[in-house]
Amino acid sequence: MKVKLSKENLIEFLSCKGEEERKLFKHAALVKEQHVGNKVYLRGLIELSNRCQKDCFYCGIRRSNHSPHRYMLSHEETMEAVKRAYERGYGSVTIQSGEWSSQEFIKQIDRIVREVKQATNGALGITLSCGEQQEDTYRRWFESGADRYLLRVETSSEVLYRKLHPNDNAHTYLQRVKALEALRETGYQVGTGVMIGLPFQTIEQLADDLLFMWQIDIDMCGMGPYIEHPNTPLYAHRDKLLPLEERLHLSWKMVALLRLMMNDINIAATTALEAIDDNAREKAIAVGANVVMPNITPAKYRPGYLLYENKPLPAANDDGEGELKSLERRLRDMNHVIAYFQQGNSAHYGKRFNLLKTDLR
Repeated sequence: MKVKLSKENLIEFLSCKGEEERKLFKHAALVKEQHVGNKVYLRGLIELSNRCQKDCFYCGIRRSNHSPHRYMLSHEETMEAVKRAYERGYGSVTIQSGEWSSQEFIKQIDRIVREVKQATNGALGITLSCGEQQEDTYRRWFESGADRYLLRVETSSEVLYRKLHPNDNAHTYLQRVKALEALRETGYQVGTGVMIGLPFQTIEQLADDLLFMWQIDIDMCGMGPYIEHPNTPLYAHRDKLLPLEERLHLSWKMVALLRLMMNDINIAATTALEAIDDNAREKAIAVGANVVMPNITPAKYRPGYLLYENKPLPAANDDGEGELKSLERRLRDMNHVIAYFQQGNSAHYGKRFNLLKTDLR
């Protein structure tokens, strides 16, 4: 179900504070309870590689940043992480990487997808987040068994998009939107998202972001606060940033409003929230989110996948089990439960897909 709010309504809600903000959060929590319940779905995050051919001005693994040690997990390391996730009751994994489109990379993702499905008899869901690709690549991965694809547009404003990317043919807003359209046509559960609190960004643009996601009829969303990285061009504009606390509250309001607008989609409580506050992810769940993505990348690689400053990192010997147990306790205190061994596919996608099949008859 979609309930359209006007741009004026959205601007008003995004600007609210105090008691009005609390009312918004309470209403979003009720809508969430009615439409997706108190289950929280797991997406075990595997940061496959920090190699990237893009040069986005906000990103710590951009091509021109020579500080990080570039890595690529071996196939064996990837499958071992998948195996541990499956044994611990994760219903899905997310394979994330920098944007890369070589034939070797395409084959590597394809092999991972096929073997994950084979090893788990199709029980483990797969989300891919590997950037812009050709439509035939999206189709290849989908036909091999990938269920979902997350491609964050980062902003629906073409003007702001140009300020966040180099002015070349590899970084165009139209190309990004066309990639989302191709994913939809291929048959994926399609996800996108935006950064909240960017330099130059306005409340009006954030309202447009919500309307954009409503209009393209997404199935899932991953969005969170913009956190700056010192080795990026956008860091020079940090004086224009809202305080972290304001970015955090804006992020919660974006989650709550999207839940009101799109009652039955999946919304992730993203890791970037925790870069500001240790309990921010749980707050996002309370006001509308229903997906979490614990990081199950081998610990030695995680320092190399720093998209932004202050990213939460585990102890050297932490393989993710401690984080999962802690998360389970905290969610229990909120009267929420982890949906172990459940893929948690988007109810919105299920309804849309069934309608599509009806239309084709």
